[in-house]
Amino acid sequence: MRKQIVTLNVVLLALVMLIGGISCKKSSDSTTAFGLSSLMCGTIDMNGATSPSNIPVNPTIVATFTVGVSAASVTNAITLTRSYDGAVISVTATVSGNTITIVPVTGLANGSLYTLGFTSKITSTDGQGLAAFVRTFTTIGSFIPDGMVAYYTFENTASDVLNNYNPKVGGVIGLTYATSFSPAAGMAAKFDGATTLIEIPKGDSLEHSQDFTLAFWVKADSTKHGQFVMGLAGWYGFQFEIAGDYTWCKLAAQYKTNTSSASQDLWFPGDGKTKDNGGWKGWTFCKDLTNSGGVKFLIANKWVNVVCRFTASTKIATMYFNGEKMKEQDFNLYDAPMTEAQGLVYNGAAGNNTFVFGFIQDKENPTIADAWANYDDPANNHFKGLLDNVRFWHKSLTDQEIQMMYNSEKP
Repeated sequence: MRKQIVTLNVVLLALVMLIGGISCKKSSDSTTAFGLSSLMCGTIDMNGATSPSNIPVNPTIVATFTVGVSAASVTNAITLTRSYDGAVISVTATVSGNTITIVPVTGLANGSLYTLGFTSKITSTDGQGLAAFVRTFTTIGSFIPDGMVAYYTFENTASDVLNNYNPKVGGVIGLTYATSFSPAAGMAAKFDGATTLIEIPKGDSLEHSQDFTLAFWVKADSTKHGQFVMGLAGWYGFQFEIAGDYTWCKLAAQYKTNTSSASQDLWFPGDGKTKDNGGWKGWTFCKDLTNSGGVKFLIANKWVNVVCRFTASTKIATMYFNGEKMKEQDFNLYDAPMTEAQGLVYNGAAGNNTFVFGFIQDKENPTIADAWANYDDPANNHFKGLLDNVRFWHKSLTDQEIQMMYNSEKP
């Protein structure tokens, strides 16, 4: 009898130990692994099999995890990188329970690929580490480098999309709209070559910058001989002009120097001449278009994308057509004071700082007194044609950015 009781006790003990072991193991297995549950930007799934291509340029991204997230571990543990140039975009990351809300500090570039990275520094509230991972996405729209200071889409309005440089009250004269260079571009501004004008106040601050880039699409009507596409008191600020015979175009601009300022033309004649073969000193590159119809072939009666750029650190001014470099001028090789060029600046009268589309200067307060610069004479070089997607930056766009912008928009 005693032997049976002992045997029974041994069996019961073994059974208790077995149950206890199963229970402990079961408890360990029930811990939820720390990982990503979902990644959303509004209603857009950023955690699917396909990288989304419709993320807004001002996104709010919510990452939801399987368990609570340690807020302290998230500091500097999430990265956002622009793929085409490797630029790191600063973000704010806010933790609430098992979610992290991520917001870029600055707006993103349109039509650009980004990589969002979550590092292994992130831990859960119960001490689990996160397996690092990345997700990619592309922002909506055509590629537009970030940092614009003004942007005119002319979608049946002359207003600045960024709301920084809008026309003054009564400052839109005779403007109509027409179909632009592509369906995606929508509408364009139409200028009649006689009276059409858009007047933008505080044009001096629009121009004033060490680095400067102006980009626009233009279709000039060659029945008008001589075109002032846009201007801020002419060369006292800047102007973009197309010659009467369409053999050249230029951005005439005022540049700050050590003691004052001086004007200089970024002039493109399309003849291939540089400082080394008969061109002016400082002309380091000029595309030769003599065997393909010259500048007229590219700029008369057809849409062309024009970009003009000045880089203060190098003192180099460059013009592009359709993403391709056409003209480059190195002010280091000029005579003084252009060797001192430090950026664009306005040097006209304080009350004459209105920037205009459609002519060389403001009609109410003209800086240039010459008869050919009189707005009231319709025979003068008022712009006749179409204009669209005018963009200003107070920075120097890279060759890659200029090429990408054109490629994403070209018809």
